Amino acid sequence: MKRLFSPWRLRYVASASRRESGCVFCRAARGKNDRANLVVARGQTHYVILNKYPYNNGHLMIVPREHLASPALARTASLAEMMILAVRCERALRAAYRPSGINLGMNLGRSAGAGIEGHYHLHVVPRWDGDTNFMTVVHDTRVVPESLDTTWRRLKSLLAPGARNRVTTARPERPRATRRARPRLTVKQRRKGSGR
Repeated sequence: MKRLFSPWRLRYVASASRRESGCVFCRAARGKNDRANLVVARGQTHYVILNKYPYNNGHLMIVPREHLASPALARTASLAEMMILAVRCERALRAAYRPSGINLGMNLGRSAGAGIEGHYHLHVVPRWDGDTNFMTVVHDTRVVPESLDTTWRRLKSLLAPGARNRVTTARPERPRATRRARPRLTVKQRRKGSGR
């Protein structure tokens, strides 16, 4: 039997007996130490945090500062900021990891797979062709080759206000407005059309 060593998980396994009360997202929103809380960016109504148990490298979550169970309860301006942050996250992930795709998604309610039911959040997950391998399929295990601390350092600067990311998604070209060429009419055709 082969073994995969993951010494960074010891702190999590050892802390299983001491569960903190309250909402993990609310604690992170109030927290002062962004690095310890894995917060990589803050907006007025939302913040961006690394998923502590990521599906892939760079797995981000955009979380409202308010403790709300559904985006249906949020203000319009708050929802607008969430999408602006989603675009910033996409650009940062493309610059840092060059994924071939990105998943955006929410799980609202326990039956939908929400790990934290009372505080909605948007997942932003970079994807690559073939990122699901035998470990996931056969052993129900994900192998994430980058530590959360490295991911935090990599994405923090890319998500800073005003950061210009080297790689962005190509915007679809807008069709150019073209004038429709009028067919040239002969003198005879013009006279006929004018009723002469």
